[in-house]
Amino acid sequence: MSINRCMLLFSRVQHRICAISVRNTNALVDSRCVHFGSITLLKGSLSGSVSTRQGVSSNSSSRPPDTSLFVPLSIKSDVGSDGAVGAELTQPLDKNELLKMLNKFYKRKEMQKIAADQGLDARLFHQAFISFRKYVLEISMLSADLHIIFNDICCGAGHIDDLYPYFMRHAKQIFPMLDCMEDLRKISDLRVPANWYPEARAIQRKVIFHAGPTNSGKTHHAIQRYLAAKSGVYCGPLKLLAHEIFEKSNKAGVPCDLVTGEERTFVDEEGRQAEHVACTIEMCSVTTPYEVAVIDEIQMIRDISRGWAWTRALLGLCAEEIHVCGEPAAINFVTELMYTTGEEVEVRNYKRLTPFSILDHAVESLDNLRPGDCIVCFSKNDIYSISRQIEIRGLECAVIYGSLPPGTKLSQAKKFNDPEDPCKILVATDAIGMGLNLSIKRIIFNSLVKPNINEKGEKELDTISTSQALQIAGRAGRFSSIFKEGEVTTMHRDDLPILKEILSRTVDAIEDIFVSLSQVDGMYFVCNIDDFKFLADMIQHIPLNLRSRYVFCTAPINKKQPFVCTSFLKFARQFSRDEPLTFDWVCRHVSWPLVPPKNIKDLVHLEAVHDVLDLYLWLSYRFMDMFPDANRIREIQQELDSIIQVGVRNITRLIRATETNAPPGTNPLSNQRRLGPSPVSPRRVRGAPKAQDSGVEGSQLDKSLGSRLVQEGLLTPDLLRQLQKEWSKVHRQEEGVKLVAGNNKTKGNKKKKK
Repeated sequence: MSINRCMLLFSRVQHRICAISVRNTNALVDSRCVHFGSITLLKGSLSGSVSTRQGVSSNSSSRPPDTSLFVPLSIKSDVGSDGAVGAELTQPLDKNELLKMLNKFYKRKEMQKIAADQGLDARLFHQAFISFRKYVLEISMLSADLHIIFNDICCGAGHIDDLYPYFMRHAKQIFPMLDCMEDLRKISDLRVPANWYPEARAIQRKVIFHAGPTNSGKTHHAIQRYLAAKSGVYCGPLKLLAHEIFEKSNKAGVPCDLVTGEERTFVDEEGRQAEHVACTIEMCSVTTPYEVAVIDEIQMIRDISRGWAWTRALLGLCAEEIHVCGEPAAINFVTELMYTTGEEVEVRNYKRLTPFSILDHAVESLDNLRPGDCIVCFSKNDIYSISRQIEIRGLECAVIYGSLPPGTKLSQAKKFNDPEDPCKILVATDAIGMGLNLSIKRIIFNSLVKPNINEKGEKELDTISTSQALQIAGRAGRFSSIFKEGEVTTMHRDDLPILKEILSRTVDAIEDIFVSLSQVDGMYFVCNIDDFKFLADMIQHIPLNLRSRYVFCTAPINKKQPFVCTSFLKFARQFSRDEPLTFDWVCRHVSWPLVPPKNIKDLVHLEAVHDVLDLYLWLSYRFMDMFPDANRIREIQQELDSIIQVGVRNITRLIRATETNAPPGTNPLSNQRRLGPSPVSPRRVRGAPKAQDSGVEGSQLDKSLGSRLVQEGLLTPDLLRQLQKEWSKVHRQEEGVKLVAGNNKTKGNKKKKK
């Protein structure tokens, strides 16, 4: 049976697939009987030798598929034209006897074993039997052949096993996918991902690993080879990096195109593709031949959600030379992975061009800031709070965080780098770790705790890793900046020894990280698809064909932004009605034109609108006829970027306006942490905060404080609920005491009156 037929049969249960509950998605991952392929599910994780020692099966595809996705179809019980023939040729059947025969058939282990060979595991066998039994007992007249078989068994002229062909005929009616199980097994065999890229396997590629820390020149050397080649592709983790290579290449006289999820820029006026292209790694082509390919930040192959893109690029790029840039910790892993393709890896090690030192004292106060300082926070609210306090001290600061548009980030970086600009302080998240050239003298960690997504897709607060700390600390002092030597310290005294300990560790080799997670053969495991499930659940009720539904579910959106999620839902609903999403429709939806923000809430909304326009552009390259106005949307997005830049330049004024408009007695930035010891300091981790220290008096619980303590990892949600119950109990007891005292007082007054 053809694969097209196979997928057609699966589409009959697409409503179940698209709902993708947690249970079903786990089944989807384990069974691997899906058409998602390398697009969203796989990435490299560990070396083959490690997986063997850990007992990971090398024949994981032999595991039977999890059939929780298989939903039985209902079939009609209409009697055919031969409905009465069986009874006329033999005799009427006793329903009680039929029930006994059916139950005897179900208990036959031999039948279950034969059915398993046909794709009916225990779960499907049971479901098929229940349906078959119901069909036999409830239909008024059986087909002639089945009636005769039952009669023969009843009379001793037949065996109970004779029911098997009729049982299987019924099973294939309610589970039509059984007819294409072999095709499914072939298309869902994930054991050797290297074989998915025949074009790359057809050539002998030379793999060169440029290994070194931040600011060591490793990427520079790879790019020089890229520019000298007749053709090349640069694959980076961020749009900013792709833009940087795009501009650098064209300035060097090497025509280069730009390809990201939301943008296609061709230097040729007639739209012909250039020999060089700079792209985000998800957008690289694995069928176009190149002389040189550059894969930047290879250590991100470990990423729970995006690592598949680095695996795909490393295995699939059709280039004579593959230049890989990243941390030395990834060398062994890349070498092991290339063994599966029969390709050797040449390693070139680089040392940092400018040194950085860890200071022996913390900053402790914003009064001690100096020009060239960068305060690194892991919370947007901390960004707001600290920038406000810096302005109070009469200093200007630039602000950079992840959700800002690329143009705004570049504008803030330029403002900070400009020696003529009075702005000499930068407040940023770890978004500065990649993609921006910054003149930083001193990196100051405001905290050492960062929200992370663990291997189960759960959000948790944890101390930053050595790799993360080095990536950020390495931004201090840069070869091309005015600060040739960098310094690193913390804002709080208690954090400094912890930072020194973190930076003194060696970075764990990548192959040691995901050993316990390997779910497919050898050195691969299934990527986290929580975002996919989130979007699938959101649009499960919208009628979309399977391909369109899949594309929508892979859209890169910020699910923390309600307006973005609402827009995504409206886009899908409009699309399902086959109504194009025009420029006017989008403008009405986002209330364009927009004005500069008056407070932080307005700024956050403008950032969300920018993300919505990004979503439109992303979809426009997948469904050009339904999203026809990409050029006009890009124009207003550029205008919006300028509006957001105005807001960020005046961010302290926005914070002040937010504080002014906040209700009395509330903290408009309640989730932010006040300047004080980091949550990872030993004193705060070992003991819970005292009531008088945290502002809690008696039985009263400040909800914003409780929320903040949970977010900072000082309280678990369960412990917080327990404390709330205890405080409520104490509060009720106190109220009861007051009530009794009040009653006694009333009685005493009555006696006095008498």
